[in-house]
Amino acid sequence: MSEKIGEKRVFSLLEVTKSIQKVLAERYSSSFWVKAELNKLNHYQHSGHCYPDLVEKKNGRTTAQMRATLWKGDYESINRRFLEILKEPLKDGIKILMMARISFDPVYGLSLRILDIDPAFTLGDLEKEKQESINRLKQEHLFNRNKTLVLPVLPKRIAVISVESSKGYADFLRVMDDNPWGYRFFHHLFPSLLQGDKAAAAIIQQMERIRRVRHHFDAVAIIRGGGGDIGLTCYNSYELARTVALFPLPVLTGIGHATNETVTEMVAHANTITPTKLAELLIQHFHNFAYTVEESQKKIVTLSGHTLTHARQEFKSQAKLYRSHAKGMITAHRNLTKETTRNLIRQTQYMTSHIKNYVLRDIGNTIERTGRQKLQNNKEWLVSAGQILEKGSKLNLQNENTSLETLKNSVNHLHPDNVLKRGYSITRINGVAIKSKQDVRAGDVLETTLLSGKIISTVSNKHKKP
Repeated sequence: MSEKIGEKRVFSLLEVTKSIQKVLAERYSSSFWVKAELNKLNHYQHSGHCYPDLVEKKNGRTTAQMRATLWKGDYESINRRFLEILKEPLKDGIKILMMARISFDPVYGLSLRILDIDPAFTLGDLEKEKQESINRLKQEHLFNRNKTLVLPVLPKRIAVISVESSKGYADFLRVMDDNPWGYRFFHHLFPSLLQGDKAAAAIIQQMERIRRVRHHFDAVAIIRGGGGDIGLTCYNSYELARTVALFPLPVLTGIGHATNETVTEMVAHANTITPTKLAELLIQHFHNFAYTVEESQKKIVTLSGHTLTHARQEFKSQAKLYRSHAKGMITAHRNLTKETTRNLIRQTQYMTSHIKNYVLRDIGNTIERTGRQKLQNNKEWLVSAGQILEKGSKLNLQNENTSLETLKNSVNHLHPDNVLKRGYSITRINGVAIKSKQDVRAGDVLETTLLSGKIISTVSNKHKKP
């Protein structure tokens, strides 16, 4: 009830809020469908309740906003249907079509109580956003850009974007590293979130890191496993798909699902439904190369065998032909030789009969001319030999004189007088020079000749050389 203060009629705040509550309850007694953007879910784990922030935007500007409540029981039921239909949980940033009713509380104010949410509406909106991303990439001529890159024949160096604890990542490594053919790969992990609102930004950040060291890798693998089809909407992000499309290395995906392809998978160089399949795809490249090498080896062996066989046959054929020609030529030559011999005998007899007299007549003249020529040649040779002998004798005489002079100098150098001049002495016993201490006995008289005179001495004792 209001009260009167002076001339004024005054209501308490509780009375005002209760009045509003009554009017709204009478006016909005039934529930109704409302579409809005779920800006923030605000789910509280301890209570299980949600207190979403709802907004409506136009051209990027907020035109309306309101608080809402979603009690635990309703949230669990709605979220379960979202996971079944959208393969995504109820989360921030999605558009929803909700059944709600106006709720006004004197303490907490005005809000919408959410009773139900239609996942089909959200699915349609997400598909619309996905299609918009596809159309935009095609308009920008980026949709097939990464597919035009050439994957190396043997892609051995792989940059992996995944979660280190992911089962999919573990399966990928197991298949790659433990392959029974012994193919060897180099891989390096760039850890990233793989689902949720922040996954697209996290993957883009890691791709930028790889871009800076791209010369170390042949390809990029985005691997996600163990989550089924849950949380894939981040791979429909235009920004993530554009980064993949423009990446300078082939991007391979194995994000672990078997439903509709995401935009990121569509623009990637190649995609598989699981990390295991992606590892098998890489191994298949090695198989293809090994098969080609083996087939080439077989062809080389086969062609070499055919070539050698043909060469042997050709050689045998040519040898046979050669032998045949050789036999024919030898036979013809023998026949020709016999005939030629007979002709030569006849010609020889004919020539002998004609030149016999000529030879006998001229032989005497020839002998005479030859004798005179030889006599002249011998005379010239004797003169030349005499001159050479004279020059040689003189040269030998000079050499002998030189040798005698050298010998004379050596003899003079060794003359005893010249030896004494150099400080040496000569010791004799009875006129015989001493060469060894064995030539001397105690009591012998020694005569030592020096340059300037002689010394007479007597041997008292002999000593061994120290």
